[in-house]
Amino acid sequence: MKLCVAQTRPVKGDIQSNIENHKKLIQLAVANGAEIIIFPELSITGYEPTLADKLATIPDDVRFDDFQKISDAKHITIGIGMPLKTDSGLSISMLIFQPGKAREIYSKKYLHADEEPYFISGKSTIGLIGSESNISFAICYELSVPEHSENAHKAGAEIYIASVVKTVPGVEKAIKTLTDIAQKYAMTVLMANSVGVCDGDVCGGKTSIWNADGTLAGQLNDTDEGILIIDSETHALIEKTI
Repeated sequence: MKLCVAQTRPVKGDIQSNIENHKKLIQLAVANGAEIIIFPELSITGYEPTLADKLATIPDDVRFDDFQKISDAKHITIGIGMPLKTDSGLSISMLIFQPGKAREIYSKKYLHADEEPYFISGKSTIGLIGSESNISFAICYELSVPEHSENAHKAGAEIYIASVVKTVPGVEKAIKTLTDIAQKYAMTVLMANSVGVCDGDVCGGKTSIWNADGTLAGQLNDTDEGILIIDSETHALIEKTI
């Protein structure tokens, strides 16, 4: 399976502009044979907690219908980041579009203390995905919670995809943690991060993929948007920036 993580430069609070940018990167991923593409945390709005209440929406928002159409037509699974409204509050979520299926949600369960004034611990509608049911997700701070990757491994995950927004120093810590996760659980690990400014800080980019022995297979730079693809069987890598 060809797995892809995207690196984006979100436009603060501009949902439509970010949707159009996602489509460009999805098109690039499709052209290079990707079967799944995952975007950074809150990729459709940018990571802007103070704006989340204004920007949050519902899972069935028609503005996202094109992602389902692309998924169906191109046979690609797409994961986009969005704050979602729930009965209890706002969740940091990933909307997941799979060919021929209703959209599902992966929501961040483990929140950083800085996020607690704005968001609630989320509930997901999806478990492991992929043709082998061996792909697990994480959203940003969750990768720093040992129970999260441990539970993914126990559930049968062989691929761990982290959707994050990490600053320049933060991404270096995440790289160390994800290297350790790959080594400890013999999982292929992917990380999708942003570049540009989110919540007043500079994002560190370096979207990365690790082999199951913890070696770094590939990494984007800290300035450009782009995609990184790995073939889970051959381990062949494709790197494209825009």
